Amino acid sequence: MAAHTEEIVVIGAGVMGRGIAHVAAQSGHLTTLVEPNAEVGRGAMDAIAANLDKGIARGKTTEDEKATTLGNLSLATAFEDAARTASLVVEAVPERMDLKKTIFSALGELTSPTCILGTNTSSLSVDEIAQSAAHPERVIGTHFFNPVHIVKLLEIVVPDGTNEATLANTRMFGERMNREMITVRDSPGFATSRLGLALGLEAIRMVETGVASAEDIDRGMELGYRHPMGPLKLTDLVGLDTRLKIAEYLHETLGSESFRPPELMREMVAQGKLGKKSGQGFYTW
Repeated sequence: MAAHTEEIVVIGAGVMGRGIAHVAAQSGHLTTLVEPNAEVGRGAMDAIAANLDKGIARGKTTEDEKATTLGNLSLATAFEDAARTASLVVEAVPERMDLKKTIFSALGELTSPTCILGTNTSSLSVDEIAQSAAHPERVIGTHFFNPVHIVKLLEIVVPDGTNEATLANTRMFGERMNREMITVRDSPGFATSRLGLALGLEAIRMVETGVASAEDIDRGMELGYRHPMGPLKLTDLVGLDTRLKIAEYLHETLGSESFRPPELMREMVAQGKLGKKSGQGFYTW
């Protein structure tokens, strides 16, 4: 594992944030994971250590790599100090535009003139987020996929105002993190969320109308189309609440009935059946 002088800050220690911090630290970068809730932060560090242990058990990593990765990681409850010396900041907070704008407004003033400001949003307008920053040319979409330490895809989302240096340096960081990258123009849902959600919502409608069970729908896509995971199991993994918010946003912005959330989805979220994170969704976890 090569050590790098650039520092990375990841804001938000949820499932995505801790995964991004994991691969950033494993790629040799000094990485600060920022989480205001100390208990959540400690839980994130424990989850990263547990995932490294699973990698050791499967022969994918070593004890030395685990020690180095954890040695590259630190926790903070605020991003102000760490952001000042960072070369890359990745925001991975919940999909709320107001929250993201508040963070980027502060980051634009705190960070160095060359620091990349990445947002891990899976659907929100990166351009709108960028307009809240003092230097929108340094803002770019860095859409990682769950689980980050296993799924190698990084969808780079480029709004009109992002400069070439920001894109080039984002790709450099992606290569260091062993990512397979695609580059897309900033558009609602980008490429992956838009296509993946359309399939997932239609699968929910099929369950809702009794076409087939969740298991058989997923099995059909896995065996017939070679998807590594069916659309309903994937919805459980992403979180029904997360996908509901994305669906509402895309339905509003694109005006397409394909993205109108099914009533079954709304009912399950209201009942707390959010998927893997709650223990119950279309599957019992």
